[in-house]
Amino acid sequence: MDQPDEHDQQNSWKTTYQRERLAHWNAIALKMDTWSGWGGSYHKRLSQIYRFLVPPGQRVLEIGCGQGDLLASLEPSEGIGVDFSPEMICRARKRYPQMRFIEADAHEFSLDDKFDIIILSDLINDLWDVQKVFQNLSYFANANTRLILNSYSRLWHIPLMLAARLGLVKPNLIQNWLTVEDIAGLLKLSGFEVIRSWQDVLLPLPIPLLNEFSNRVLVKLWPFHQLALTNFILARPQGQYPTRDEERSVSIIIPARNEAGNIPHIFDRVPEMGSSTELLFVEGNSTDDTYAIIEQLTAAQPERRGKMLKQKGIGKGDAVRLGFEQARGDILMILDADLTVLPEDLPRFYTAIVTGKGEFINGVRLVYPMQKEAMRYFNLIGNKFFSLAFSWLLGQPIKDTLCGTKVLWKCDYDKIAANRAYFGDFDPFGDFDLLFGAARLGLKIIDLPIRYHERTYGTTNIQRWKHGVLLLKMVLFAALRIKFI
Repeated sequence: MDQPDEHDQQNSWKTTYQRERLAHWNAIALKMDTWSGWGGSYHKRLSQIYRFLVPPGQRVLEIGCGQGDLLASLEPSEGIGVDFSPEMICRARKRYPQMRFIEADAHEFSLDDKFDIIILSDLINDLWDVQKVFQNLSYFANANTRLILNSYSRLWHIPLMLAARLGLVKPNLIQNWLTVEDIAGLLKLSGFEVIRSWQDVLLPLPIPLLNEFSNRVLVKLWPFHQLALTNFILARPQGQYPTRDEERSVSIIIPARNEAGNIPHIFDRVPEMGSSTELLFVEGNSTDDTYAIIEQLTAAQPERRGKMLKQKGIGKGDAVRLGFEQARGDILMILDADLTVLPEDLPRFYTAIVTGKGEFINGVRLVYPMQKEAMRYFNLIGNKFFSLAFSWLLGQPIKDTLCGTKVLWKCDYDKIAANRAYFGDFDPFGDFDLLFGAARLGLKIIDLPIRYHERTYGTTNIQRWKHGVLLLKMVLFAALRIKFI
């Protein structure tokens, strides 16, 4: 008798593997109503994390949705759950009839829709072919889609196995136990790019006070994060971005207070970019001729598409928000009127964003040597400190938090503005409002080094010690609203 070839053996193994899991999760579903254990605390914590990452009103696809509790907690505008267990799907449909649930294998199912968010929670360790599932998900993603997944750490294999035998948690069959590096590699092979990864859930047991402190604070600190139960990954699709030949319109917001001597240079030196470039000057109660010069040059050079906005509030942050609100371009740029960042460098920011290198392009002054008077010594030390602090807080490398030049898509800014209530109107500079909002949306932040020049006209509006104390308060604020959630 002929021996079965390797392909037949592989298919047989795959079929057995999937049948065992189907029977296992059907059996788990039938026990859900009478189940008592410690899993409720763990799933409550997962729901808190996902609700932070996913604003309400998104189009959400969850693969391995179980009975639909996590998906429903996110309050999606459209929620679709996929699971291969008919018993789980039956329960999900009864519990959440307002959403759509599909009985299907994650490796093979198809949909015609694109989604804002795709979720795989505690699923990939149970899959037969993780790469094939990731590749399948690429069909449901556009350039703005975010893929969020979490999986158990290998470190918890024995504790979870013992807890399952004691009936304290739902049992699992043999697992893949992929590392974060393994998952990142499979995502890259499947057309996704990791934005950031982190650890969460240090104490999955329902112990009052200690549970909250461990999972909100301790797990974010060294060395406790290495003991976490769950690894999270936030990723975005690659290769779906406009080519650099595809032109987009640009709005440059220029906050200007007592910058009369620099305004003519801005009109002369700002290059045209994309399909059109508009200059939006936000004048902030100057005591020199800034307002009159902007008004005069705007009228004299209509081809520059200049626009004057009179600031009613105070501070650069207020000026930036007013300019962004009135901007008509696809891409928003900030250029400080002091010209310490050269206007001639702006096309590099344009190229970086339209080619998909990042979705939030952050200027960095701390790489190249500066001119002698460009930044005072203690300001330089402070900037380096805050770059380290915010890199840790946001989970992405941020080398310079206070460089005035930042670039993002108008559609992404609109989302940041719509969710501003989460942070509040706390930022007089405007930089942190944008950075915090971009991090919460899961935007890919890219640092772009530039050469920083000294002023040739006027004096800085920065008050070193007063603003330094304010920045420290903002670090603490961000820790509570972004890190220790």
